[in-house]
Amino acid sequence: MITVTNNSGGGQPVSMANIGAASALCRKYGVPFYLDACRFAENAWFIKLREEGYADKTPLEIAQEMFSYVDGCTMSAKKDGLANIDGFLALNDDDLAQRCKNMEILGEGFPTYGGLAGYDLEAIAVGLDEVLQEDYLHYRIRSVEYLGECLAQANIPFVKPTGGHALYIDAKAMLSHIPWNEYPAWALAVVLYVEGGVRSVGIGSVMFGRQPDGSEKPAAMELVRLAFPRRVYTQSHVDYLAEVLLYVNDLRDRIRGLRMTYDPAVLRHFTAHFEPAYGQMVVD
Repeated sequence: MITVTNNSGGGQPVSMANIGAASALCRKYGVPFYLDACRFAENAWFIKLREEGYADKTPLEIAQEMFSYVDGCTMSAKKDGLANIDGFLALNDDDLAQRCKNMEILGEGFPTYGGLAGYDLEAIAVGLDEVLQEDYLHYRIRSVEYLGECLAQANIPFVKPTGGHALYIDAKAMLSHIPWNEYPAWALAVVLYVEGGVRSVGIGSVMFGRQPDGSEKPAAMELVRLAFPRRVYTQSHVDYLAEVLLYVNDLRDRIRGLRMTYDPAVLRHFTAHFEPAYGQMVVD
């Protein structure tokens, strides 16, 4: 499976050459090949902008080529489906699809609706069409790029180039005084919320630190993901977000780390509990 775009790697796109080469390798060894396609339209737009030979193709044409290389895809429609809920599984293998339909009837509902209301199905159908419109994609990607320009002027470290659905702050660099086991990414996320009401998420040692043998080690990156909801933010929202980030950057030397108080066995980045390691998040 290839995820387009790469969420945990900073929202970076996957080239068509990469997708095609991975497809050829999988077919050589008889391995099914799938896309996690929740941001397929943004990936198609980046291919158009950055990959040689695609500048004159439409996002739809690029997306169709992407899907031609795979045996199926998973899709969270809350992303590039522009819907508020659910998603779908698409498969080329009719026998496998039928087996999945049988399981769906047991757990979700009949295959014609999958447990969804009719208006949600209609929203997904419309969203998959509208998400490939060039004016929409241009505005969305430009909004994230604009935020990156604001941060660059303030020397706030982030993953470059900016991605499509989010901007990723390098919390390891920004809060270099906080050790990895006090979770600098999550510390920054907490302060952003307390100081400015900005919701974000840490992608670092909380998510990737635990090893198969139960030990802990630092993750390669400590990132804070600022994801952009689709068709929600105006330019004023982005400007406010920039103001909060610049304000918190001024506090960076006073921000302290976190201590994990509840460490669940699985998916701890969703349900772990924390408290300030030194009694308060921002030290006067």
